[in-house]
Amino acid sequence: MTAKTKEDAVPAPAADDDVLLDVAGLIQSFRVPGGVMNAVAGVDFRLQRGRTLGLVGESGCGKSTLARAILQLTKPTAGSVVFDGQDLTKLSKEGLRVMRRRIQMVFQDPISALNPRRKIKDIVAEGLVISGVPENEIGPRVEAMLRKVGLDPALVSERRPHQFSGGQCQRIAIARAMVVNPDLLICDEPVASLDVSVQAQVLDLLDDMKSSTGVSMIFVAHDLAVVRNISDDVAVMYLGTICETGDTDAIYDSPAHPYTRALLDAVPAPNPGAAHAGPALKGEIPSPMNPPSGCRFRTRCPLASERCETEVPQLREVAPGHRVACHFPLVGDNEEPVAAAS
Repeated sequence: MTAKTKEDAVPAPAADDDVLLDVAGLIQSFRVPGGVMNAVAGVDFRLQRGRTLGLVGESGCGKSTLARAILQLTKPTAGSVVFDGQDLTKLSKEGLRVMRRRIQMVFQDPISALNPRRKIKDIVAEGLVISGVPENEIGPRVEAMLRKVGLDPALVSERRPHQFSGGQCQRIAIARAMVVNPDLLICDEPVASLDVSVQAQVLDLLDDMKSSTGVSMIFVAHDLAVVRNISDDVAVMYLGTICETGDTDAIYDSPAHPYTRALLDAVPAPNPGAAHAGPALKGEIPSPMNPPSGCRFRTRCPLASERCETEVPQLREVAPGHRVACHFPLVGDNEEPVAAAS
């Protein structure tokens, strides 16, 4: 890896050795007709090394925007993204180019994410070429990675993306991302456009990659069943903010935020006649250009009170490692709302 310049060695707040990514106060605003939209409105979370964070929420809640802001594909309006001790928001273009070798992304549409004019061997090799890997090492590494994602180099290397299925193209995209040995892999809805059977194969591949390389992952998805199968931790987003975080079992077995409960209740169950465990959602998601005052979820929450209208809830621990931004989190065996401390 190319040595960092003094300009790129930006000091960052001290962090735990196990924390690879520390996002704090992240805001991503866009100018749109009629004003400014905060697609990401003050997000905080941490990702530990070797773990997978599932990022879930309804379409339009800001998940993909957050993923791109982490990688600095769009420059955040405010906040910090500290990756392995370096604040990416403060790096020069050259510093970002160096860091991006350690952070790779897999996009939702695998076919459009691949250059249709290039051969598969050249697509997978691109990151190695940019990183300055010796030419005599590139071919063997590309072939080894293609085999690792279940493709025969002899059959695919000279072909182009349009000659492959969506599932095969996603395997190629994963090979392109992983061939440079990244520390963090951001997957933005990587199986949303694939058939269910192919989804399972791609998820198994990502899980194998994590086990064999130790790569950390952020897995963006709206399918809660998919997220549960692949994630160690889960962050639930609503209207540009994170409303609940915790390890996967805690989120799925004991959701503390009414929105999380509603999302889980919306998942098709084996027994369609079974009663929902929590209150149902009401209304439509508000516009991010004009979000509600106080708690952004209050206009759809059956538990909302006057306090929710005037006071923004902060993420608080309801159990070790389980945090929720709600004035009346659902806790206890009966999951009755309990007012949080002011």
